[in-house]
Amino acid sequence: MGNPIRRLYDWVLSFAESRYGSWALFLIAVAESSFFPIPPDVLLIALAVGAPERSLFFAGVTTVGSLIGGVLGYIIGVQFYDWIGQPIIEFYGAQHHYNNVKDLYGRWDAMAVMIAAFTPIPYKVFTIAAGTFHINFWVFMLASAAGRGARFFLVGALIRWLGPEIKGFIERYFNLLTVIFVILLIGGFVVLKYVI
Repeated sequence: MGNPIRRLYDWVLSFAESRYGSWALFLIAVAESSFFPIPPDVLLIALAVGAPERSLFFAGVTTVGSLIGGVLGYIIGVQFYDWIGQPIIEFYGAQHHYNNVKDLYGRWDAMAVMIAAFTPIPYKVFTIAAGTFHINFWVFMLASAAGRGARFFLVGALIRWLGPEIKGFIERYFNLLTVIFVILLIGGFVVLKYVI
């Protein structure tokens, strides 16, 4: 039968060759922020490489879809945690992440959302937890927009400016690039807080 996640990954990637690629990208971004396991970056990269002049458009589609999915995750957390949210968290084996999120929100608030929105940390855990712990909705949305926008527009911009050759580099080093960005981001906040 093969690996079901790999089959799902290949299915997502198949939309790169479809005339419905932009719609698929939008829907996958919505779903990934609340329950779906495959990140939209996979299809974003494939579509952007196929049409580099539209890469920023694809980044925008992904960002908007992801934010709408974040709202769905937040609603799941607020209204349906026991019925839907808990099974999603358990399905991904992310209970330990979830248990630490409340403390992260208490100490870092918007920063925790922004980092989760940008990094490979399962964003759906943070969207559901944000609702469950009643994090301020507008703080959640602004931080999500900053983190998700930065993530997807960075990919789109790299492909737009550096061309399709950057695809392999992004796929190979995405996690490392994310860690470097987060370190720089936190460093910037530390400088603002203690130096300026």
